[in-house]
Amino acid sequence: MATASSCGTSVPRGLVVLGSTGSIGRSTLDVVQRHSGRFAVVALTANRDWSRLLEQVRAFRPQHAVLVDATAAAQLAAAVRAEGLPTEVHAGAAALAEVAALPAADSVMAAIVGAAGLLPTLAAARAGKRVLLANKEALVMSGRLLMEAVATHGATLLPIDSEHNAIFQCLPQGGVGGPAAGREAPGVRRLLLTASGGPFLRRPANTLANVTPDEACKHPKWSMGRKISVDSATLMNKGLELIEAHWLFGLPPARIDIVVHPESIVHSLVEYVDGSVLAQLGAPDMRTPIAQALAWPERIESGVASLDLTAVARLNFEAPDEVRFPALRLARAAAEAGGTAPAMLNAANEIAVAAFLGGALNFPGISAVIEDVLNALAVTPAVTLEQVVAADAAARRVAVEHVVARTGMARQTLEEMVAC
Repeated sequence: MATASSCGTSVPRGLVVLGSTGSIGRSTLDVVQRHSGRFAVVALTANRDWSRLLEQVRAFRPQHAVLVDATAAAQLAAAVRAEGLPTEVHAGAAALAEVAALPAADSVMAAIVGAAGLLPTLAAARAGKRVLLANKEALVMSGRLLMEAVATHGATLLPIDSEHNAIFQCLPQGGVGGPAAGREAPGVRRLLLTASGGPFLRRPANTLANVTPDEACKHPKWSMGRKISVDSATLMNKGLELIEAHWLFGLPPARIDIVVHPESIVHSLVEYVDGSVLAQLGAPDMRTPIAQALAWPERIESGVASLDLTAVARLNFEAPDEVRFPALRLARAAAEAGGTAPAMLNAANEIAVAAFLGGALNFPGISAVIEDVLNALAVTPAVTLEQVVAADAAARRVAVEHVVARTGMARQTLEEMVAC
């Protein structure tokens, strides 16, 4: 297994990037490219974007490349053979879990968006890897199972979301056993997760039914994929992060607060019982938390410009408006209910967001469908992975039914839209 010394890395740290063609994956490879010899890319994976993955294979020459879509994998394999590249190409979701557990890899960047990232993230934890967690859904859906796998198999869990990475940096390292370990650090009163407020923070609530997918995806500060951009616009992203923070840091949901901070400079804060409040600040660039986790406990250059506080000049904070953004209220309720409620919340959100992006559902309809699903299904304990998967499937089925009922769209048309 690769090890890092205070003078640098004597043996390159083997790295698997799950979701390498997405925004987090690309930022990860940008940081890796800045530190030649420190990291060795063992495997890269994507859903179906074979042409972008081919560019990455050319640049990093991994041992393995995975595409979930079989047709795309065949296209990549043909291109790899034609160019004589030393990379084995694999197809299918099962291959994601296989490369996540490769012996040659010390670290796994878990950056697959949505529920699809759950199984490979669990596989990495069960293989005792250093898991760089950018897939919040893995903890939202099955927080107890993932944290148990980390503890049982001696894995290391390092949060990549800027908010959780900020909290991690503000906590006493000894208090949480180094990486996030699901144990409450001593002396902590509460955690404060910051939210930019998204593109509709000041937009009149009575006009939200008319917003377009493109408007929802124009985040004022961050460059992200379309699904997570919509989650940021509804504040569901912050609700999912609340659930994630509960599992990472061991505090009950009641002691995790959300504060709107439009400048996105303060990435989150930790309040201690003595009145101290520690915050982590930085430019809104995901390469900062990525570099922090890649090199932890060391620090490496990320390519992010220095923060000029005199140029920022003012930092503003306000309470979130849960009437305008009901998704936050729904997420907190699911966090407090526990069991299968967070998995159902996430599944319903994925269906509703896909329907919105496809033009079938209006913006307020996203939260309405989620609430419909949570009211329709009973919450049960989430003791096994099978129970989590069943709850996810049931919530998706009910969400599709409610979207069809609200929009009049043909079920088959909607299912095809969601599948894309």
